[in-house]
Amino acid sequence: VLLVESGGGLVQAGDSLRLSCAASGRTFSSYHMGWFRQAPGKEREFVAAIGSRMITAYTDSVKGRFTISRDNAKNTVYLQMNSLEPEDTAVYYCAAKSATYYPFRGSAGYDYWGQGTQVTVSS
Repeated sequence: VLLVESGGGLVQAGDSLRLSCAASGRTFSSYHMGWFRQAPGKEREFVAAIGSRMITAYTDSVKGRFTISRDNAKNTVYLQMNSLEPEDTAVYYCAAKSATYYPFRGSAGYDYWGQGTQVTVSS
């Protein structure tokens, strides 16, 4: 699975961005999809995930502000980010794991990663 993110940029606090992740292959619907981020000097962290059956999960710091969705017809997963804060500044990565072999919960099994897209939120 090849993943390509887009949609990052420089915005001000309170603004919105929508990230997209386009996936190759004909079995996109059989993958759980996740968004992760890595800020400078910090470890990569989980942001949100959407399962092959559309169940979603979010890290606490983005609940109510970010929404993950997917369009299986377009092989694309999205991350709508509203009310952005400077603390959201990071490189955002899209990732995929097979729903056949891995459960939705947990970060294990994300074997496929995109190249990342930079999100910078100024105060």
